[in-house]
Amino acid sequence: MAKVERESINFKLPKTLAAALRTAARDRNITATDLVIQGLHHVLGQVTGTENSVETRLHQIEEELGHLASSIEKRMESSAEKTDARLSNLEQKLEAVTTKLAQLEGAIMVLGRSNSSGQKRSNRSYSNQYYQREPPQLQPFQAENLALRLVTDVATLRDKRETLTDQEFVRWCKDRDPSGMGWRYEEGDKLYHPVK
Repeated sequence: MAKVERESINFKLPKTLAAALRTAARDRNITATDLVIQGLHHVLGQVTGTENSVETRLHQIEEELGHLASSIEKRMESSAEKTDARLSNLEQKLEAVTTKLAQLEGAIMVLGRSNSSGQKRSNRSYSNQYYQREPPQLQPFQAENLALRLVTDVATLRDKRETLTDQEFVRWCKDRDPSGMGWRYEEGDKLYHPVK
């Protein structure tokens, strides 16, 4: 490493600034002149014909690394926030679609029943008046199917079954069922059976 030629310059500093300069140099274990040179390099940048001391160059590298680290940190935080927002938005949309789908399935079941009822009525007018068919019997439902029929979800159905009395649960089902049918849960087969 070639020795850099130095020139002596006299300038006056306020006493408090000179004291602060000496203290900072002492804390860094360098001379006050080297600290002033570091400050000049910081303000002026690289000047041709001067050589940065190792300490000055290390200081510059530390600053660059600090800027780079904070930049990366900001990008990662921004990316994480965007991902969280997208995920939350997607979850909300999925819940809305699930609710609409359950409502649509319930409406289709009601339309199917009313359509078949209308067909039965028209068939009765052509059939023998004295012939009576027995109405079809509803079969027991699993929780998923009954939840669709009642236009609710399985969690709500289970919650109502566990928190209401048996009679209150049957009444709650009747209020929600398209044909006014009540439902009772049988522990033995884990199915919901119709109750008139």
